[in-house]
Amino acid sequence: MTFEEYLVSKKIDKQQFEQHEPGRYASWKAEFEQLHPESFTTQKKFLINEMRRKYLAR
Repeated sequence: MTFEEYLVSKKIDKQQFEQHEPGRYASWKAEFEQLHPESFTTQKKFLINEMRRKYLAR
């Protein structure tokens, strides 16, 4: 699973996320590539919900 596919599965709009918060996007992408998706979700659980509210994919 790629980071982009992960964002889609979490209903986060990649374009908006990357455009509005490029530093956080790059950081998360680098971390995601080092971890198993479930471990990443566990570490970022509350932050993922925040990003989903800000950048909900439609």
